[in-house]
Amino acid sequence: MTEETSRRTWMLSMAERLALLGPEHVHALFDRMDQPTAAAVGSDWGFWSRPAQRTPRARNWRTWLILAGRGFGKTRAGAEWVREIAETRPRMRIALVGATMAETRRVMVEGDSGLLAVASIDRRPVYEPSLHKLTWPNGTIATLFSAAEPESLRGSQHHFAWADEIAKWPNGLTVWENLSLTLRIGVRPRTVATTTPRPVPLVRMLAGPARKDVAITRGRTRDNAGILARDYLNAMDEYYGGTRLGRQELDGELIDSIEGALWDRDLIETQRVAKDATPEMRRVVVGVDPPAGAGDGADACGIVVVGLGEDGRGYVLDDASVQGRSPEGWARAVAAAAARWRAERVIAEVNNGGAMVKSVLHAVDATMPIRSVHAARGKVARAEPVAALYESGKAWHAGCFTALEDELCGLIVGGDYAGPGRSPDRADALVWALTELMLEKRPEPRVWGL
Repeated sequence: MTEETSRRTWMLSMAERLALLGPEHVHALFDRMDQPTAAAVGSDWGFWSRPAQRTPRARNWRTWLILAGRGFGKTRAGAEWVREIAETRPRMRIALVGATMAETRRVMVEGDSGLLAVASIDRRPVYEPSLHKLTWPNGTIATLFSAAEPESLRGSQHHFAWADEIAKWPNGLTVWENLSLTLRIGVRPRTVATTTPRPVPLVRMLAGPARKDVAITRGRTRDNAGILARDYLNAMDEYYGGTRLGRQELDGELIDSIEGALWDRDLIETQRVAKDATPEMRRVVVGVDPPAGAGDGADACGIVVVGLGEDGRGYVLDDASVQGRSPEGWARAVAAAAARWRAERVIAEVNNGGAMVKSVLHAVDATMPIRSVHAARGKVARAEPVAALYESGKAWHAGCFTALEDELCGLIVGGDYAGPGRSPDRADALVWALTELMLEKRPEPRVWGL
């Protein structure tokens, strides 16, 4: 078993691990159980839940924030957390807060994974929709609230709270403040907040590094592949994989815009086309930003393929960047990209290495046409005219390039970089390539008379 396979297996529920043994083993196991035991297993959340859906083991958290993609099982995790408290601890007071009262009822209480669906048969709560509350046999009461009516929380007090889809709450910070003020009884008041991540102030505040009392669980839609339809998963990957929407709604990533960034994520999304929807290319070049060193600790070798379409627009066609390669290794990756896309030229920055860069590239392909470029200005200064190409609708992405786009959106006006990694190597390779295709003045052919 590989390390990756072992890690994935650890992420599975006991039910999913059992299923890996095959149907015959599953049937044999359940055939040996008496009916009460089989029924108990069928309703045991510990058996069906994945580790990421279970209450954090740490004891110092006040808020458990589940930031995960759609279909991850956030609602089920929240409902099971409330159910365990309600069924085992008498006379508790619990707040249930959704974006609207309709969503609180439809999702948190009446939904397929809501409180009524997960309730134990012998400890089922009495639900009174008109009074907006559920009452368990032991006297525990859960009261329904709407985030659209933050003042309704005033005057209440609770031991626990479940806050659902907090990224959708209007005036989220105000509602959260009002809810927090009600959590004032009991030994250790706590809240579970379940949401698909969006960069709204409330989510940014809870997920920020300054909050030491927040336990964060992250997850993807595909983590629940054992339950969700395979066709659905494949369709979502096909339509949204790698896009900002897909990374947010499926992969559960909190993707925030950086103030002062040269590139805007929304703009990139509007200027994205399918790979098979690009026009014929007049020219194709490969931009290369070689690493200063080699090995795992070295920066990546940025290798980005860009084409100039018949429509006069520039298209990012491929991000073939590599990391941790020897000079021969990254040079072979450059040669492979150039051959794959039939590039007319490789544009290679030679500030780090000078003639060595060109000689390394020619060592793997003596016929490779190379243009050496020297960086007289910083990466951000070189990038500004290229960012203007995007703003004028002249630069497009043919597909999704997650790592490259994260670097582009980390370049900040004035010279700073706030993206992933130490250096925006992929972004720099793109800048060199688009500069060559669309910003360099090429001599026009002239006819001289005698």
